Formats: sequence, C-alpha cells, structure tokens
Amino acid sequence: MAHAEPPLIYFVAGNPRKFAEAEAILGNVARLRQHVVELPEIQGSLQEIAREKCRSAATTVRGPVLTEDSALEFRVLNGLPGPYIKEFYSALGNDGLCQLLAAFEDKSASAVCTYAFSCGPGVEPVLFQGRVDGQVVTPRGTNGFAFDPIFEVRGKTYGEMDAQTKNQLSERYVALQKLKGWIRDQLD
Repeated sequence: MAHAEPPLIYFVAGNPRKFAEAEAILGNVARLRQHVVELPEIQGSLQEIAREKCRSAATTVRGPVLTEDSALEFRVLNGLPGPYIKEFYSALGNDGLCQLLAAFEDKSASAVCTYAFSCGPGVEPVLFQGRVDGQVVTPRGTNGFAFDPIFEVRGKTYGEMDAQTKNQLSERYVALQKLKGWIRDQLD
C-alpha cells in the first residue's frame, strides 16, 4: 500500500534556526517550506497571540500555515516577560535578562513554545504547546540563539547543548511532538 506524500505546510517565521529546528523535529511527517512575512503581534495571552498570528498568516499565505511563538516566564516576576520575550531580549540581551533577576533568590523559569496550525483562511487555528521548566543562569555556551545561553535544564544551558540534544528535550520538541501526533491522526 502506497503512503501519501506528507502534507506541505508553510512555516511562517523569519528565524532560519527556528525553521531548522522544526524541520529536524518533524522529520518526514510534514514538508515544511519557510515563508517570511511580517505579521502583527497583538498583546494578550500566549494563546491569544498565537491564534491571531496564525489567522493572519493563513490569510496572507492562503494555505496551510504553521506559526511559532516563544515565551520565557520568570516565576518571581509572575510569568513576565512571557510572550514579550522578543522585545525584552532585543532591548536587554541575555545579560540584561539576568539582571532582571539579580535581586531575587528564585531564578526559576519556564520556556514555553506555542505552535499554531491552520489549514487556511477562515479555519480556526489548532494550538500545540510545550513547556520546559529550568532556571536562568549567567550566560554559558555559544550554541542556539536568543535566550539559549541563559536557560538551564538538567545542569546545562541550551547554549551548551548540541542541536540534537536540545531538539530532544526543548519546549519546541514537546510542542512539535504534539503536532506530529495530530498530523498522523489527521492522515489516518
């Protein structure tokens, strides 16, 4: 019995490293094609932001889309910067993010990734979220991107891990495993 070709999904993201991670983790379950387009990002919860971004992407691309939103939640700051980590990171860098927690004993944090998938314009997005608990530490390692050098899990920062190791435990991995299962269910 011949298997159908995996579905083509436009991954709307400007970061080639996020695309590479998603492609590596999804494997042969879907064919991803990167599509770069600036999308407005609303303020709200991570879920509200992810849904609206995906709706906008589906309208722009006019086809099946996948979008990704990252968050870094500091427990002592009641979840901030959360979905606004991109702006915090752009303004402060990793050293500045560490300084936000300098006065606090609690350095615990959660990295959260939310993928949103829509079949196309007018189709409500489905969300797949992964969460990994860790802590913020002084920058270590040069691998990865963004806050990877300051987010420690199991005694190592993402920045100290090779791509294969990170791709087997990160919040993206957890979220994409859920997406993989969902795609397989849809194809059965």
